[in-house]
Amino acid sequence: MTSRHVYFPDNCMVSLVAVADRSSALEVGLVGREGMVGIPLALGIPTSPVRALVQGAGSALRMTAARFGRELKRNPPLQRALHRCAYIAMATAMQTAVCNKAHALEARLARWLLMAGDRAASDTFQCTQESIALMIGVRRAGVTTAAGGLRRRKLIRYRRGAMQILNRPGLLAVSCSCYRVIRSLERIDGMGLAT
Repeated sequence: MTSRHVYFPDNCMVSLVAVADRSSALEVGLVGREGMVGIPLALGIPTSPVRALVQGAGSALRMTAARFGRELKRNPPLQRALHRCAYIAMATAMQTAVCNKAHALEARLARWLLMAGDRAASDTFQCTQESIALMIGVRRAGVTTAAGGLRRRKLIRYRRGAMQILNRPGLLAVSCSCYRVIRSLERIDGMGLAT
């Protein structure tokens, strides 16, 4: 799909979803205020292999691809920042692939919730169990069971369409190591999310 705009999320998060066929898709990236949607354009590629799926309400800045290309050519600091974003997006996609194969569902769910909270810049954010299931590549019933376990331990609270992290250190303890790996990538050259 040809990209006509780039987006810089302000207070929303956007899932980057790879689609295998009409009924099979998987999140390979999650973008919030730390990044941008449209990384292929920063690399000179006009098309993207992923779909962008906005998770909940929020705002983002939008720029046309043409204007973005002009600004990128004349602004070396922007080029460097976007090259770091591209590296982080690529490394995150690889770590997510490993995570989905190697780790238990509850640990993967904890990782995703921590990442979503980081990108939303809040411990309360909008999402449904159905959308989480799509993002981590499992059935909704699996998310219901895993989320129920986290809720019973008072790590999260959820109601239809909304999630709240109640105990971030406890959720971090349940999460797989992939969350820490991805967080360390985000801190390269001082770039990344606030701690």
